[in-house]
Amino acid sequence: MNKTVIAALALGAVTFAGPASAEKLKATLDGKSEVPAITTSATGTADLDYDAASKKLSWTVTYSGLSGPATAAHFHGPAEAGKNAGVAVAIPNAASSPVKGEATLTDAQAADLLGGKYYINIHTAANPGGEIRGQVTK
Repeated sequence: MNKTVIAALALGAVTFAGPASAEKLKATLDGKSEVPAITTSATGTADLDYDAASKKLSWTVTYSGLSGPATAAHFHGPAEAGKNAGVAVAIPNAASSPVKGEATLTDAQAADLLGGKYYINIHTAANPGGEIRGQVTK
């Protein structure tokens, strides 16, 4: 084989073996998704990126209309929509919107996240169990 063909094949292999892009995930938060449902005009959205190579989850959570300041926010799981679960990953500094952050997940956490078994919950003093919630989906 001539050197040009070998170089082209090597370049092609590098191109196809490049790093995988982060998986995009999202959530839409509202009171009716709480279990039990909450009557509130508050809403929120979450845009997430999960990088399987580094196991890093990054997020931006935006919300408005809460009954008062957010007292806490978390990823909960594993749980399907309509079910409750314990805190899996804390979302620090959630008192004001937008909230940006990141965490490194375990393999089990990543499997639950990508399997649709995580939800985001934003808590307030008036609704300590959560005022708005949204299931994380692809």
